Amino acid sequence: MAIDAPIELYRLGRQAYEPVWRAMRALTDERDETTPDQFWLVEHDPVFTQGQAGKPEHLLMPGDIPVVQTDRGGQVTYHGPGQVVLYPLLDVRRAKIGVRELVSALENAVIEVLEGFGIGARARPDAPGVYVATPLGEAKIASLGLRIRRGASYHGVALNVSADLAPFARINPCGYAGMAVTRLQDLIEPSGPEASCDEVGEKLARALAATLKRPLGPVQTKTL
Repeated sequence: MAIDAPIELYRLGRQAYEPVWRAMRALTDERDETTPDQFWLVEHDPVFTQGQAGKPEHLLMPGDIPVVQTDRGGQVTYHGPGQVVLYPLLDVRRAKIGVRELVSALENAVIEVLEGFGIGARARPDAPGVYVATPLGEAKIASLGLRIRRGASYHGVALNVSADLAPFARINPCGYAGMAVTRLQDLIEPSGPEASCDEVGEKLARALAATLKRPLGPVQTKTL
């Protein structure tokens, strides 16, 4: 598979977290030199995921939302409906992409998408993710965590579009007590463009492909 081959783009719809995680790991385990690079777009059922650096004390009150211990980097975060998750399943060895380069590409893709909605955003060297200014101070709008195995990436980035933010109060997001969290829906000007998860997901995929200087294939649906 040529390193300039188009990245395949798949929309998974709304899915429970664990089947998608298992499918990502299976693709990574079975990957060979002919396996195409892929982006998966998904909205998850409500779930807290704990990264490899996660600590139990950052789960304040999970309640009825399940907690899944994962193999990604980072600490605890929340996934749920109204949040776009993009999983870049890439042969990073073949593409000669370093982990830090991929993290920056994910952050910059989110920043570009937000700029398209008239929203300024930034990455922070001390806390991976993307942050925006709000009337109450800086707030996190996107979280990310990756795993590199067998020279390939999985896991990815989650951008809050219209998600219920209340579950974030049950955790210390990414290990930071009291970290404010926001969503795109609350930042768009009333006269500005509307934001749907499908639209934002495709914009995010296109921005990431462009950042990686790779062509992107048409949207396809995928069933697990």
